[in-house]
Amino acid sequence: MAQTKGVGATPAEEMERFFKALADRNRLYIIGLLKERPRRVGELAEALGLSEPTVSHHLSRLHEVGLVNLQAIGNTRVYMLRADALEAVLRRGLDYRALAQVAPTPPPDTSWVDELPLSEEDRKVMKDHFEGHQLKVIPTRQKKLLVILRWLASKFAPGVKYTEQEVNAVLKAIHPDYARLRRELIDHHLLVRESGGGLYWRPPETEAQ
Repeated sequence: MAQTKGVGATPAEEMERFFKALADRNRLYIIGLLKERPRRVGELAEALGLSEPTVSHHLSRLHEVGLVNLQAIGNTRVYMLRADALEAVLRRGLDYRALAQVAPTPPPDTSWVDELPLSEEDRKVMKDHFEGHQLKVIPTRQKKLLVILRWLASKFAPGVKYTEQEVNAVLKAIHPDYARLRRELIDHHLLVRESGGGLYWRPPETEAQ
């Protein structure tokens, strides 16, 4: 089944690709017809009542997972079923220990935090609360929350006025509870909202009060 393997693919991932290739009634019919004997695309199309391009597409999917081979017999090109490959995959599917192998997940990249003008203590707070560029959880402890909020405030240029939609877009990309983040920024005087709402801006001094 060399054709089913991707770089670093686990047995479970290989089985997933295999069964996706079989998740079509016409492909199962094709396997049944090829089990009897090798056949040309035209023969399969006639037997299934499908166009030759459609059958060729199905054969291509089966070929990708190593279930069929194309062979020339004289001047005729026929497709043959690889029964050995089918049996090998099914046998592997019974190896539960192999299926339990989980592809390693690369650690989230928070190297961007190292470029921020922060103290080592604040950098640690950022790395503890982020996965990649996504905030995992909004801190409940005030000191840690302020580290996050000051960084969020830095994403808005001082004096520039933003609509609520623009503020929400920036915050939503970082955490789904953007409304809470917006409130926290305002409550800690890191963003200012005009009377009646509508426009927001970052004051020149963004130290929390």
